[in-house]
Amino acid sequence: MKVSNLAPNYVRAIAPYQGGKPISELAREMGLNEADIVKLASNENPLGMSPKAQMAVEDAIADIARYPDGNSFALRDAVRQKFGVASNQIVFGNGSNDILELSARAFLSPGDEVIFSQHAFAVYPLVTQAVGATGVIVPAKAFGHDLDGFLAAITPKTRLIFVANPNNPTGTLIAKDVLYAFLKQVPAHVLVVLDEAYDEYLSAQHKSEAIAWLNEFDQLIISRTFSKAYGLAGLRVGFGLMHADVADILNRVRQPFNVNSIAQAAAIASLADEDFVEKSYAANQAGMVQLTQGLSKLGLGFIPSFANFISVKVPNAANVNQQLLQKGVIVRPVANYEMPDYLRVSIGLFSENARFLQVLEEILKP
Repeated sequence: MKVSNLAPNYVRAIAPYQGGKPISELAREMGLNEADIVKLASNENPLGMSPKAQMAVEDAIADIARYPDGNSFALRDAVRQKFGVASNQIVFGNGSNDILELSARAFLSPGDEVIFSQHAFAVYPLVTQAVGATGVIVPAKAFGHDLDGFLAAITPKTRLIFVANPNNPTGTLIAKDVLYAFLKQVPAHVLVVLDEAYDEYLSAQHKSEAIAWLNEFDQLIISRTFSKAYGLAGLRVGFGLMHADVADILNRVRQPFNVNSIAQAAAIASLADEDFVEKSYAANQAGMVQLTQGLSKLGLGFIPSFANFISVKVPNAANVNQQLLQKGVIVRPVANYEMPDYLRVSIGLFSENARFLQVLEEILKP
């Protein structure tokens, strides 16, 4: 008998998550110069990290031989002040993915049901399957969440619902009044994990109001990340906001020291650097216009996006993706999201966006 057969069937059936191809990997595969490669695959901040965060990282390195603060006291206080919540309502994670997984580990058992949308973040089915729960996929409506369909799918076995707003990889957004009305109808025995990884890229009129809803909905969990607009993807730090009783349960299954000391220091500095977040938002807005105009000139359709990426419909998408790679441009094929005709493109610097559009035009020329 193979030793791997000792793992539960539902674990052995998992297809591991595949991230965007690293620049170094493409350079090795294609014999390219890393400096000539443009990566627009992983929704990273093209501006990098906040200068204040970089200084904090350099200072924190001196104490790297010590274990980090397992309770993230200083970061907890910074988040508390920034978002107006109580300290005991905050849970920190090794990226916001950790919050999603902690929610599943803390509240799901084999046989429980979890609802999420078609074309939604791949981690939702992964964390569901990892604990032996059953995923219930609700067909998308115009590439977005069908919340009426979510409500219709709830059964006595339902324990968790994942909602991404904006959604990855489609970039669609649920209006605040629609989302609030949905939460009002979710039964008390069902937790709702509201994944707001891209909230910093929303305009003022679209920004989430969900934190204020925590006072009304005890079963609401809001996940946020420092990986996107804050530019700390490589440090892996995120957090969840929720009722104190829910936070207590998540902290019981959270790994000790799951957020390292450098990540904590960088996150604190990032929260204080509002100018950098504003610059990141402005750069994203300009880049989105640049890409949408360029794609329209090429006659390509795309899904209007509220995030820092856009999914574009391309003839023979898999083949086009391979040709882009050969020319040193990394984007994200999304066939695994049941979108085989689409490529997801992160918003980059002006020069990176221009390079992508130029190479794409060359590939599509008859």
